[in-house]
Amino acid sequence: MKDVVILGTGSSAPDNVVTNFDLEKIMDTSDEWIVQRTGIKSRHIVKPGEKFSDFAVPASQQALAAAGIEAADLDLIICGTMTPDYLMPAGACTVQALLGAKKATGMDICAACSGFTYGLAIAEKYLKCDPDMHILVIGGEIISHHLDWEDRTTAVLFGDAVGAAVVGTRENHGAKLKAVETGSDGNLGRLLYIEGMGSATPVTKDYDIDNVYVKMQGREIFKHAIRNMVEVSNRALAKAGYTVDQVTKVIPHQANMRIIEMLAKQFKKPMDKVFVNIDRYGNSSAGTIPVALNEAIHSDFLEPGDVVLLTVFGGGLTWAAAVIEW
Repeated sequence: MKDVVILGTGSSAPDNVVTNFDLEKIMDTSDEWIVQRTGIKSRHIVKPGEKFSDFAVPASQQALAAAGIEAADLDLIICGTMTPDYLMPAGACTVQALLGAKKATGMDICAACSGFTYGLAIAEKYLKCDPDMHILVIGGEIISHHLDWEDRTTAVLFGDAVGAAVVGTRENHGAKLKAVETGSDGNLGRLLYIEGMGSATPVTKDYDIDNVYVKMQGREIFKHAIRNMVEVSNRALAKAGYTVDQVTKVIPHQANMRIIEMLAKQFKKPMDKVFVNIDRYGNSSAGTIPVALNEAIHSDFLEPGDVVLLTVFGGGLTWAAAVIEW
C-alpha cells in the first residue's frame, strides 16, 4: 500500500494584530499578567466584515500550490471548524465553491481545537480505501466573534487563523502520516463550551447574547489537557511503531505556554525541539496545529528524517495526536 502523505500546507490569518497593550485599554488586564499566565503577546483578530472563508481559501490555495495539485483534482474537502461563514451550508462547501473544486465532496467537523487532526484521521481512512483520492483538510476559526471582550479569563487567550493541508498517496514523496489517534469525553463538555446557537438555546427576539461566548473552567481544562494529550500521543506512537524517545520534534496545540512546557517535560524534549507560535497567535482553536505545521515547515524547524508528533486538545472534550515521518 502506498504511504499516506502530507503533500503541501498553507495558512492565513487576519492582518489586524491585537497586542496585550491594546487589551489593556479595554479590560482589566496587563501585558505582564497575560504573558506570565499564557505566553501570549499578540493575536490576529478579524476586522468587521471578514469571515472564515476569507482565510480558509488562501490557506487552501497555498497548500494546493505546495502539493502541485489543482483544486479541480480534489475529491474531498474536510473542514475542522466551529465558525464557518454560515450555519448552513458547511464551511467546506463554501470553500469548495470559492476554490472551484467542482468534483469534491465537502464536510465539516465540529471538534473544536482537535478539528484539523480529526480531519487527518478521516482523510487517512479514506485514502486507505481509495489511494487515488486527493483530500484537502482545513482547520481554523474566527473565534473572536465568540469572545466576551470584558472577560479577561477568556478573551486574552484566543485569536483567529486558518491552516490547511493536502493529503494523498505518493511513493517517495511528502511527509508520511504514520498514525492518527483520537478521543473524546462528552461528560466533560461543560468545562469548555459555547452554549448558544444550538437547538438547546434557539435564537429568539429576546436572545441572551451571553450564550454565544466561550465559557471555560481553566484549571480543570489544564489538568485534562495534559493527561489526555499524553495518553493519545502514546497511543499514536505505539500504532506508528515508535517510542516517545524516538520523537525528534513536537508540534503541540497552542493553548497555553504552561501546557506546552508541561508537555515538553512529559515527552522529555528540550524546548528547542518543540514548536511554539502561541506568542504571536494565541489559541486559534482548530487553526493551531495546521498553522504551526505550516510555519514549522517554512521556518526550517523540520528536517528530513524527523519523527514529528502533533498533539492537541479541545472542547467537547476532544483530543488527538498524529505521528509524521518527515
